[in-house]
Amino acid sequence: MDITRKIYNEYYEYITGHMESCKAGAFAVNAYLERTPLYYNNRLTSKTLQIPKVYSAEVISQFKEIVSTAYGIFCKVIKEYLSCEDYRRLFPFSPELEELILIPNLYDSLLPIARFDIFYQEDSEEFYFCEINTDGTSAMNEDRILNEAFIDNPAHQELLRRYPLQSFELFDSWVDTFFSLYRTYEKKKERPEVAIVDFLDTGTLREFQEFARHFQKKGVHCQVCDIRELVYENGALYSKNGYPVDAIYRRAVTSDIMKHYDEVLPFIQAVKDQNVFLAGSFCTQIIHNKWLFHVLHLDRSKRFLNEKENAFVAAHIPNTVLFCDGKCDKSEIQKNKDRYILKPLDSYASNGVYAGVEFTEEEWLAHVEETYGKDYICQTYCPQYATENIDFVWGNGTWKPYINMPGLYVYNGTFAGIFSRQAIGGIIASHRNERTVPTYYLE
Repeated sequence: MDITRKIYNEYYEYITGHMESCKAGAFAVNAYLERTPLYYNNRLTSKTLQIPKVYSAEVISQFKEIVSTAYGIFCKVIKEYLSCEDYRRLFPFSPELEELILIPNLYDSLLPIARFDIFYQEDSEEFYFCEINTDGTSAMNEDRILNEAFIDNPAHQELLRRYPLQSFELFDSWVDTFFSLYRTYEKKKERPEVAIVDFLDTGTLREFQEFARHFQKKGVHCQVCDIRELVYENGALYSKNGYPVDAIYRRAVTSDIMKHYDEVLPFIQAVKDQNVFLAGSFCTQIIHNKWLFHVLHLDRSKRFLNEKENAFVAAHIPNTVLFCDGKCDKSEIQKNKDRYILKPLDSYASNGVYAGVEFTEEEWLAHVEETYGKDYICQTYCPQYATENIDFVWGNGTWKPYINMPGLYVYNGTFAGIFSRQAIGGIIASHRNERTVPTYYLE
């Protein structure tokens, strides 16, 4: 028996044999979470379950191989986009966004940070990509706090007595990656002033503050800034408090920046003038946009990918088409709802996503009509892997099957850790049916 399956069974058996103490522990975990940054705007943003995810060294090795191969493919795609006008025409970017994407970033990376969300079949080791997060890659703080909260989980504490379970470190490792890239920056300074920027009314502020603490722990001043409040004067970027901004860790997603373009002109001009280090630069949007999956299957992409990479795409990237006239068979999609999923072309947090398996025939037909021709894509629905878990606080305290989605953090091409999400249903939707659990591994 695989060691991770053995450990899972021991969690299950312990909880089944100690239901009352585990229930009490679940409420203690929840009380802890309500005292952390995961509770804001009068609600708890992370709901958890009783069994965390545990991966063996063999699975971690496979995840590292997935990251290595996919990262190599994605960097080739970005390079092709930057160098070939005909390839650029395959992507649905506005002239304004294309201009930003083509700005050289002056350092040695095209994709500094990402999270590859995949569907992983733990029994067969098959996997399929769900989406790629680049700008705005998040939830590192969620994983950290969940790990801390599980001190009150009796089953987990018992398993820690039996196995040397390790957690991933996602903060110092990113700061180290950030500075390793900054050292290759053509305009680098000896002691740069760093800013973490986003639209702070919607961003995960407490996570930014945690990252800022880790930057400062390295002896570098770091501030958290609203991207709309930056000031650009005489070729230099400043925060609203007058502090210089030499290097930016960008958390503002590209779609939000383009939506508020006129409100962030100082930031935009500093980037255009190449007077600020930007991790990541706008070329990461080529990978972040869901249209990437369609382009990867085209003959034009097959020409510059090698045999191994093309086989990887064919096996693990779901077929994707524009959901509009002339690009898909609408009647086929209407008649076979369980085979398909509809997604906005450029969104995040599972907003506006519809999987046919979650709806009645009538509901599905309504969603098809609602989204057809409205900047949506249609993808082949990937098989989900479910494991039994139990929710004492937000559920009814009975065992139920939860689908799993590991998100593989990638820091400049290196596997850095995992964010684990679970849900009842056909998709995992943020702030609806999503549950998050801490992730551990065995060396």
